[in-house]
Amino acid sequence: MNSTTQTAVVGVTGYAGAELARLLLHHPRLRGTPPVFAGRVDAKTMTHGGIPLAEIHPQLATATRGEGPKLEPFSWELLAGRGVEVLFLATPHEQSREWVPEAFARGLRVIDLSGAWRLADPANRAVYAFADEGSPQAAATQALAVYGLPEQHRAQIAGARLVANPGCYATSIILALRPLVAAGLIDLERGIVADSKSGVSGAGKAPTPKTHFMYAADNLSAYGVFTHRHTGELLEQIGVNASQIVFTPHLLPIPRGILSTIYVHFRQTQTPESISRVFREFFAASPMVRLYDKTLPQIQYVAGTNYLDIGFQIAADGRRAVLVSCLDNLLKGASGQAVQNLNVMLGWHEAEGLE
Repeated sequence: MNSTTQTAVVGVTGYAGAELARLLLHHPRLRGTPPVFAGRVDAKTMTHGGIPLAEIHPQLATATRGEGPKLEPFSWELLAGRGVEVLFLATPHEQSREWVPEAFARGLRVIDLSGAWRLADPANRAVYAFADEGSPQAAATQALAVYGLPEQHRAQIAGARLVANPGCYATSIILALRPLVAAGLIDLERGIVADSKSGVSGAGKAPTPKTHFMYAADNLSAYGVFTHRHTGELLEQIGVNASQIVFTPHLLPIPRGILSTIYVHFRQTQTPESISRVFREFFAASPMVRLYDKTLPQIQYVAGTNYLDIGFQIAADGRRAVLVSCLDNLLKGASGQAVQNLNVMLGWHEAEGLE
């Protein structure tokens, strides 16, 4: 077990990057070793070795004198000189595909927040159209990747060199469904419907026509029907095929948060007590999952936290249920989950720095 470690973050300028910086800067195990923040830095704007992080994210300004941490020009030599051991990549998929093999060659462990290494099946990866798909290097790297869902792969994450942080929608659906599918309770041939809604920050910081205020405000829209990139994660991690689940994401006009409403049929009659028992046994060692027995989760309960909340209601016939799963897409759906994975990798308490 390490008492501390030197981390680095590449890609700190986005929404998820800002949350990752905040969590790492306040992590009790990292107080003596703040992260190295690196990325593209324009020489014209760089002063005294970098750009103060508070200029990029004013919410990270410190109460002490001085400029605080800085965003420095990225180089592998910078990371080596600072003794970096764990590298967080909050970078585009293509960048992560290029950099992870180089990080391995330099002895670094990587937590990648992109979708670059999440999918084991080439058919599911095809949606990304990676330029290096099928190359020996990509295949060797993929073979080392562990899907970074601690509630499902805790033991593998502990020894991983590469943790592929899950997608936000995928996290909300997988954790609600996997316990019931693993227990053999769901009638998969009747099909599963996952209706998910996400706040606008899930689309990233770069503005697009559909995240423009005039489009998103006072609106609710479906998108990515049958084509969303997180679908492959559902198939691989839940253990279903494409004919057994329909996943439809929606853009919700709020800043952050995801609510997934999931409709299932049971193979045999169930009771609230029997379903609750399955969830509680599955998540007995998972401090970041909260289970609701009498009410249903809401986005406002998880916003700003790393918790995933799960609730359910069963129809009077005992053969149908509605599951409701909520999380903050920037935390349990991205940066908080990345820090949770760091804790597992280093043998620290899984919830340290997150509660």
